[in-house]
Amino acid sequence: MRIPGSERVLRVGRNIYRRIRYVGEFNRFVSLQKETDERFSPLEWKYRYPCLNDRMSVTPFDRHYTYHPAWAARILAELRPARHIDIASSLTFCTMVSAFIPVEFYDYRPAMLSLSNLECKRGDLLALPFPDNSVESLSCMHVVEHVGLGRYGDPLDPDGDLKAIAELKRVVKKGGSLLFVTPVGRPNIRFNAHRIYSYDQILSSFSDLQLRQFALVDDKGQFILDADPDYASRQQYGCGCWWFQK
Repeated sequence: MRIPGSERVLRVGRNIYRRIRYVGEFNRFVSLQKETDERFSPLEWKYRYPCLNDRMSVTPFDRHYTYHPAWAARILAELRPARHIDIASSLTFCTMVSAFIPVEFYDYRPAMLSLSNLECKRGDLLALPFPDNSVESLSCMHVVEHVGLGRYGDPLDPDGDLKAIAELKRVVKKGGSLLFVTPVGRPNIRFNAHRIYSYDQILSSFSDLQLRQFALVDDKGQFILDADPDYASRQQYGCGCWWFQK
C-alpha cells in the first residue's frame, strides 16, 4: 500500500530521472554528430528543446476528438452533399472534409483559416443565418453542451442548449442530414465547461427527426457503432454521435 504523498514522490523521481537521461543523451548525440558528415551546424546546449514525456508504448490520442470527426467524415464521404455547413465543430474536421466537399464553417469566434473549398464566417448558434428548411448537410459536434455556460464569452442561459437545438432543427431541410455530437452519460452540468446528456434526453430533443445512426465513444475509449442506448446512458463522460435526418 502506498503511503500518502508517495505518488508525488514517484512523480518527482521520474521527472529527475528524465532530466538526467536527457542530459546524457544530449551529450551522446553531440559525440555522434561529430562522427558524421555534418548536415547541420554543431549542436549547442542553447538549442535544446526537451520533450520528456513522449516515450510511450502506444501513441496517445483524444478519444472524443479523434473518433467523432472520423465518424462524421465517413458519413459525408458516403453522402457527398454539394455543400456542407458546420457550426463550430473541430477545425481539423472542417479542414479535412473541405478537401473533398465545399464547407462553410461558422463559429461565435470566427477562425482565421485560408484554404480552398473552405469558408470561415462568424455565426451565432442561437440565430443561424439561414432560412427555415434550407440546409441539406449540417453538423454541430461537441458544441451544444457549451451554449449558455459562458465559457466562450456567450451569454449565460440555462436553456441555451435547447435554443441551439431548436435552431439546428429549424434550418435543416426536409430529407437533409444533421450530424450531432455531445457528451453522453448520467445527466450533469460541469459549470462552465459542458453539460452531459442521457441518450433519451437527446433523442427526445430531436423527436421530430429520424435517427439514422448512433455511435458511442465509451468511458474506456472504445468506439462502438450502433451502441446500446442503455449502455450509453451509464457512461460518466461518453461521446454520443447521432446522425439525424429530417
